[in-house]
Amino acid sequence: MITVRNISKYKEEYPTVITIGTFDGVHIGHLKILNKIINHAKRTALKSSVLTFFPHPRMVLQKDTNIKLLNTIDEKITILEKLGLDVLIIHPFTREFSRLTATEFVRDILVNTLNIKKVIIGYDHRFGRNRTANISDLITFGSTYNFTVDEIPAQEIDDVSVSSTKIRKALEDGDIETANSYLGYEYMLTGTIIKGKGIGKQLGYPTANLYIAEDYKLIPKNGAYVVNSSIADKTIYGMMNIGYNPTVNGTEKSIEINFFDFDADLYDQKIQINILVRLRDEHKFESIEALKAQLAKDKEKSIEFIQR
Repeated sequence: MITVRNISKYKEEYPTVITIGTFDGVHIGHLKILNKIINHAKRTALKSSVLTFFPHPRMVLQKDTNIKLLNTIDEKITILEKLGLDVLIIHPFTREFSRLTATEFVRDILVNTLNIKKVIIGYDHRFGRNRTANISDLITFGSTYNFTVDEIPAQEIDDVSVSSTKIRKALEDGDIETANSYLGYEYMLTGTIIKGKGIGKQLGYPTANLYIAEDYKLIPKNGAYVVNSSIADKTIYGMMNIGYNPTVNGTEKSIEINFFDFDADLYDQKIQINILVRLRDEHKFESIEALKAQLAKDKEKSIEFIQR
């Protein structure tokens, strides 16, 4: 898959079939649309392309700093690449870009830059300055610029919307299994391992502290989880805590992973944590001994889950 970070530095010579959207989560609802693109490309000898934008338009136009996304941009690239897509275009979304008229967007970007021959898009898609153009306008543009438009029906688009809403709600509630079922893969957290306070080591459960630079990334509900990660081409399992460590009077939120049967220096390494199942809420225990006893139970439950 070719990943293009800026349309202004790219020109597609080969005819393409394209879809446009944010595709946050790249979940099972999105796959219906993406598979249509990929399968059509194979049948017609076109390139399959996705045009997406970053930052999220709401971050730019509404200054919505509270928006939380299911994927970082790098996670989205990783997921899309596995699908067999030919080209992913990630165009920087700016206020200037949002002011393009519908004609400018279609003529200058879709036709002259991306060389589209077919657009597969939702019935409710809107585009151009102030989002004034709709799918009927796009079909009209197709007649002018020699491309066709396939409309994705309301039911399929509604499924996508419902899936995204359910995934976010499930993660906020700590229902990781429901979230994973809608995603079609384990929800991931990607970040860099940094030095912590060494509390886990003192308790007999040394942890790797995960720092996620992207503050827009949705972090699941505080609590303990079973996780795994691919480290040096091996799948390593462990248990993760998200929260404030109230038993030791912690004040800052952290993400800490205790890997099982693994002892290596991970500092400054970027790793992906896949979340498998939730064990429990975060609690403030009466004593350090009570916390250690609970951690032992958590590990036992984790190993039972992994081995079943």
